[in-house]
Amino acid sequence: MSDEPTVTDYTSPYGEDPAFPLHEHGKVEVRPTVRVRDNAGLALAYTPGVGRVSQAIALDPSLVWRYTWRANAILIVTDGTAVLGLGDIGPEAALPVMEGKSLLFKEFAGIDCVPICLGTTDVDEIVDTVVRLAPAYGGINLEDISAPRCFEIERRLQSLLDIPVFHDDQHGTAVVVTAALTNAAAVVGRPLADLRVVVSGAGAAGIAIAAMLLAAGVGDIAVCDRQGVVHTGREDLSEAKREVAQRTNRAGLAGSLRQAMVGADVFVGVSGGTIEQEAVAAMAPHAIVFSLANPIPEIHPDVAHAAGAAVVATGRSDFPNQINNVLAFPGIFRGALDAAATSITEGMKLAAARAIAGLAADGRGPERIVPDPFDARLVPAVASAVATAAQADGVVRP
Repeated sequence: MSDEPTVTDYTSPYGEDPAFPLHEHGKVEVRPTVRVRDNAGLALAYTPGVGRVSQAIALDPSLVWRYTWRANAILIVTDGTAVLGLGDIGPEAALPVMEGKSLLFKEFAGIDCVPICLGTTDVDEIVDTVVRLAPAYGGINLEDISAPRCFEIERRLQSLLDIPVFHDDQHGTAVVVTAALTNAAAVVGRPLADLRVVVSGAGAAGIAIAAMLLAAGVGDIAVCDRQGVVHTGREDLSEAKREVAQRTNRAGLAGSLRQAMVGADVFVGVSGGTIEQEAVAAMAPHAIVFSLANPIPEIHPDVAHAAGAAVVATGRSDFPNQINNVLAFPGIFRGALDAAATSITEGMKLAAARAIAGLAADGRGPERIVPDPFDARLVPAVASAVATAAQADGVVRP
């Protein structure tokens, strides 16, 4: 029997809320992979033995991937400006989330992580800090950094580093949404190419979702922000939104989110707010609704179903069809590390989405469009697909 503590072993100072005792004193720790029990072991693990290893790496830097933890370690970086649905709550308040991410990487994919919460929101300072830390890691996971800074940070880091840089709020979400929509479309008997999708939210997740759905073959997408549909006729668009406008909205829509939803086949919400039952009722027959705002979905699943939605997903674990990034990021990084990838390409992300979708194909139905996060097949399947795609895309170290 395990001697590790469980929730019931604690008395919480916050009443009956079980989250607080689980987080007491943090959720991760550092453990050695070898044990030092005598002077002979000390001489190998530290001086003088370690000096010989360091000297060999100095002569041949490629040996760092074999004789250090770098091949199985990633750095998780945040500035605390876009944490979950809580917004800009700062680096200290972001630390429990980063610890949780580290825990999931280790539990699901066996990857060692170091969570770093930076006391700056300056793009130059974040980029400079991560570049200076990068020699000890095989990949960088950017987390909970607000848009539009997250786009520039990821782009600059990937151009400066020869290891994968992955902003999970963008790409992890997009991968899982693409996988879920692949199966949801099959449930309602529609090919992706025939779907018209409305994405509510033109931040990091919304923009990445639109890009990946287009790459997956979705017919048309309208992305909406607070002012309505993002289209080329608007003069208030940021650079990122202008790029989205040029690639989406084939139907030439303008106006509000509510207007864009009329006749749409799919709604994907990643911006919070509220969607009324009437808006879902105005969608096409057998509509698909992904109400992903956390902790409160844009529309309750029961209400969406009552309005005629055939398939409904949320970001929560207490409803069917949870769109959760944990379905993607452990396997994506496992595959990238195993393949010695230098970046994570669109092909690798699409391969991950298809692998995730494939695991839910057996028994697929309105309440099963994604696999269970604890499905033992999940991480190996995603990792294998990602590693194969990395080889095909030519982004592996020689």
